[in-house]
Amino acid sequence: DRMKKRLENMGEINPTAIEAFSEMKKRFDFIGEQKNDLVNAKESLMQTIQEVETTANQKFLETFNKVRENFQNVFKALFTDDDTADMVLEDPENLAETGIDIVAKPKGKRPTSITQLSGGEKTLTATALLFAIYLIKPAPFCILDEVDAPLDDANVGKFTQMIRKFSKESQFIIVTHNKMTMASVDVIYGVTMQEPGVSKLVPVDFRGLDHQFVN
Repeated sequence: DRMKKRLENMGEINPTAIEAFSEMKKRFDFIGEQKNDLVNAKESLMQTIQEVETTANQKFLETFNKVRENFQNVFKALFTDDDTADMVLEDPENLAETGIDIVAKPKGKRPTSITQLSGGEKTLTATALLFAIYLIKPAPFCILDEVDAPLDDANVGKFTQMIRKFSKESQFIIVTHNKMTMASVDVIYGVTMQEPGVSKLVPVDFRGLDHQFVN
């Protein structure tokens, strides 16, 4: 009697239950496959990101070490062998986000910040850093706009010697008002204004003049 009552309480049989189950199962299997695809895609993407970060960090560290070595060498060439300079990673454990400290200590000075250097020393330090990066992959042309303006005569001489050395691989275009810099170049292009609003270019090629003086 109890079993009969339980059967009665269940109500009428749904003849479409099997069909509905089949549709729901198909939908469930489809969503399950999509979920697995997403999980697999996520794992593949995370692995790719890890590989890219590893490669990028390795390349960054290799380039940083090369720039650092070049910076130290060029800095000594612009200052003296007794002067020291360095590049320091602020957060070596996080290469993707780390900052870089530029340390410059000319002889006789122990500045705690690069802002404590004189204008000429800042310019030479910035120039040393510029050429440290440049030496990684020299460009065919390099334009310098009044870089020598804050430099005294002694430092201008060091600057022009460095330019002369690097000019074997690149052509330098220098915008300058310094007579020492002008005297050390191969060709001067002077811009004059003989008439108001009309500029004229006057070139002077020193390469032929040296030969004429010798003769």
